[in-house]
Amino acid sequence: MDLSEQINQLETDLLEIRSFLEKSKRTRVQDVLKLEQKKIEKEISVKRHQREQLAKREADPTSASKAYTVKINNYGWDQSENFVKIYITLNGVHKIAPENVKVTFTERSFILLVTDLDGKNHQMTINNLLNPVNVQDSSKKIKSDMVLVMCKKKTTKKWECLTQVQKQIKEKDKPSVNPEENADPSDGLMSMLKKMYSDGDDEMKRTINKAWSESQDKKAKGDGDINNMGMF
Repeated sequence: MDLSEQINQLETDLLEIRSFLEKSKRTRVQDVLKLEQKKIEKEISVKRHQREQLAKREADPTSASKAYTVKINNYGWDQSENFVKIYITLNGVHKIAPENVKVTFTERSFILLVTDLDGKNHQMTINNLLNPVNVQDSSKKIKSDMVLVMCKKKTTKKWECLTQVQKQIKEKDKPSVNPEENADPSDGLMSMLKKMYSDGDDEMKRTINKAWSESQDKKAKGDGDINNMGMF
């Protein structure tokens, strides 16, 4: 059934619902009929728009190829046990012909191409997916102003990120662990004093030696604070 026949069927359904509305006297029944009426009116509008787009392409088959391509950068994603789901917002995408929305999958990537939407083509390429996906069971869904790309996981393992690149950036941004953070504070003091002694002039060395001698005297009396300095 082509688009014109589908529209004719919907319009017939709409006429019948309007007839029921005129005869109906109960509020609940009227509410149900009005909801269905709005649903059919919206579907007719979408089908008419698709028919117009199809007529334009048939009149000028090269029109889609002439349109410039816009790169899609914004998206959201989440996951279930079996699927990684990527949400791409595109205003009016549900109004164009379904065949204008194509997704090509590989085990580690996918390309979304939406042609002839508001006179432009829209493309999104995601490479280096974090884990391999099942190409045959991956798919797309067209929703109101949105395309949902569903990548079927090969395993039920939870994904930390969408791509390998994002994982590398995440790991790079982790704070590095300083191996000296848990070191004995006295080790740092000794290292500093050793450097001062090694780099210092004679007066500096005498001062440090004097401090060490005094610390040893205090240590012998049991009240020394500086330990392990007898190595200069």
